[in-house]
Amino acid sequence: MGSVMAHVVDSLDVARQAAARYAWREAHEAYSEAPAADELTAADLETFAEASWWMGRREEAIALRQRSFAAYTAAGDKLSAARLAITLFWDHMPNGAFAVAHGWFAKAERLLDGLPESPVHGYLIVSRAFGTLFAERAFEAARTAFDEAYELSQRFGDPELEAMALVGKGKTLVELGEVEEGLTLLDEATAAATGGGIRPYAVGVIYCITIDACQSVGDYRRASEWTEAANRWCDTLDVSGMPGACRVHRASIMRLRGDWPKAEEQALSACQELSEFNRFVTGFGYYEIGEIRRRRGDFAAAREAYASADEWGHEPQPGLALLELAEGKVDGAAAAMRRTLEHVESSLQRLQLLPAQVEVALAAGDVSSATAAADELERLVDAYKIGRTRAPAFDAAVQVARGQIALAEGAADDAVQSLRRAREIWQEVGAPYEIAQARALLGAAFKAQGDEHTATAELEAAQAQFAKLGARLDEERVRSLLGRVDGQRTFLFTDIVDSTKLVQSLGDERWSRLLARHDELLREKIVEGGGEVIKHTGDGFFAAFDGPRSALEAAISIQRALAAEVVAPEVRVGAHAGEAFRNAPGDYGGEGVHLAARIGGAAGAGEILVSRATVDGFTTTFRVSEPRVEELKGFEEPVEVVSVEWRGG
Repeated sequence: MGSVMAHVVDSLDVARQAAARYAWREAHEAYSEAPAADELTAADLETFAEASWWMGRREEAIALRQRSFAAYTAAGDKLSAARLAITLFWDHMPNGAFAVAHGWFAKAERLLDGLPESPVHGYLIVSRAFGTLFAERAFEAARTAFDEAYELSQRFGDPELEAMALVGKGKTLVELGEVEEGLTLLDEATAAATGGGIRPYAVGVIYCITIDACQSVGDYRRASEWTEAANRWCDTLDVSGMPGACRVHRASIMRLRGDWPKAEEQALSACQELSEFNRFVTGFGYYEIGEIRRRRGDFAAAREAYASADEWGHEPQPGLALLELAEGKVDGAAAAMRRTLEHVESSLQRLQLLPAQVEVALAAGDVSSATAAADELERLVDAYKIGRTRAPAFDAAVQVARGQIALAEGAADDAVQSLRRAREIWQEVGAPYEIAQARALLGAAFKAQGDEHTATAELEAAQAQFAKLGARLDEERVRSLLGRVDGQRTFLFTDIVDSTKLVQSLGDERWSRLLARHDELLREKIVEGGGEVIKHTGDGFFAAFDGPRSALEAAISIQRALAAEVVAPEVRVGAHAGEAFRNAPGDYGGEGVHLAARIGGAAGAGEILVSRATVDGFTTTFRVSEPRVEELKGFEEPVEVVSVEWRGG
C-alpha cells in the first residue's frame, strides 16, 4: 500500500514540476499515470487540463476543466472557479460555440459579483472587451474596456493581463484608423509576450492578434518579423493546437514570398491541427490554400479549398470571384463581388476586396464601377496610413488599380507611370507574384505606347517569374502578349457535348465540380503541349499552337486524360492550321480561326477532327481516318477533314 501511495505522490510531483516548466507532454504523461482521479486536487485537474489542451486533446481538456470548476465550487473557492469559467469561455468562443461560451462567461460574472477586485476581474473585463471588439465591432466600447483592464493590471502587477489589455487596445486602435499608435501598442504587448513570464496560451493569442493586425493594414514587413518570432516560439513547444495558428501565419508570409509548395504544406498541416481549436483561423488557413492553388492554376482544388474556408466561417471572397474570372465566368465573378461588397462594412475588410473589384469590373467592361472602387480604395489606404506614409502593399494595390483603369481608357502614359511605381513598391515588399503581375501590365502599357522594345523586356521578365513560381495561366497569358503579330498558327477548339443535358442530370453542384476539373485538365494539357489558351468559351477552349504536331499531340492528350477520369464529359476537338492576325492583345482573328471553329463544331463526341491540309506531312506520325467532306457554315467550298485516332498506343 505504501509503495502505491509513493508512486501516486511521485507521479503527481513529476506532473506538477513538468507543468511549471511548460513541459506539457511530460506533465500529461505523468498525470495520466496517476491511478485514481480522486487523488487529483482541483489545482491538479486544472493543470492536467492545460497539459491535455497543449497535447491537442481538446475534449479531454474541457472535461477536466469542468471537473476542476466543480471541485473549486464545492470547496467554496469562488475566485478560482470564476477563473476556470473564464478559461472555458475561451475554450468555446474561438470554435464558434457562442451560446456555451456566453454561458460560462455569465457564470464567471455571477461568481465574481460581490468579491473584492482581483486580477480575475481584469481577465473577465478583457474577455468581454475582446467579444465587444471581434463580435460586436463596437470599437469605442472595446477601447474603454481594454483601458479598464489595463488599469487593473497595473494595480495588481499582473504582466499577462497588461499584455492582453495592450494587444486588445492596439488592435482596436488599428480598426479605428489610429494605425501608428495601435501598432506601437501591439509591438509593446508582443515584445512582453516574447520576454517570458506569460502563460503560453496568452502568448499565442497575442502573437495571432498582432500578426493579423499587421497584415490587415498592409504592413507585411512587421507581420513577417513577428511571424518569425512566433514560429521560433512555437517550434520550442512540443505541443499541438495553438502552434497551428502560427503555421497559418507562416504560410501566408511564405505565399507572399513565392514559396508556394512549402506554404501549402504548412497551411494544410495547420488546418488539420487547428480544426478542433479555432474554426476561424482554420477557415483562414483554407483560404490561403485556395489562393495558392488559384495562382498555380489548380482550379478544382482551389474551389474545394475556398468551399472549406466558407464552411469554417471565413469569407471566400475575393479569391472565389477571381477564380471564376480566370475560368471566364465574368458575369458570375462580377455578381459575387457586388454581393460581397454590399454586406461588408468593415473598412479593413473592404481594403482586401476592392483591388479584385477593379479587376473584375474591368473584365466586365464596367469602367465606371472600376473607377469607383479604385477611388474608395485610395481613400481607405490614406485613412490607414502608418504615420504619414501609406503601407507599401496598399500603395502598390492603388497604383495597380489606377494603371489597369488607365490601360482600359487608352491612357497609356498614365498607365506606365502608375504601373512602374507599382512594380517598384512590390519589389521593395519582396512579393514575386505581385511583381510579375505589375510587370505584365506595365509591358502591356508600353505596347500601347508603341515602345515594343521596353514592352518585351518587361513581359519577358514577367513570364520568367511566373514560370519560376509555377503560375501557368499567367505565364500563358504573358506568352500570348509576346507572340507574333501575324503569320500561320494551328488553332484548336474544344467543346463539351450535350452540356445542357449534363447540367440537368447532374445538378448544379456536381456539374460545377465536373466543369472545374474539365477546365483544369484541358488547360494543363494545352499548356504542356506548348499552346496558349486564347479564350475560355464556357464549355470549351480556343487555343493556338506554333505548329500542327504540337496541337494534335495536345488534342490526343486531352482525350486520353478525359478517358482516364472516373467521370468526365465527352468533348469534341477541332483543329486547323492557317493564316491569322492579332485582332487584340491575346486574341486572334481571320479565316483560319473561323475554319478551325467550324471544324470543331462538326466533330462528334470524343472525336478529334482536323482539316486534311493540316495533317498533310504527318500521316506517318498520327493515325487518321479516311477523308470525308464537310459543308461548313460560312464557307462556300466544302472542306476535307480527317478524324485523328487517339485510342490505343
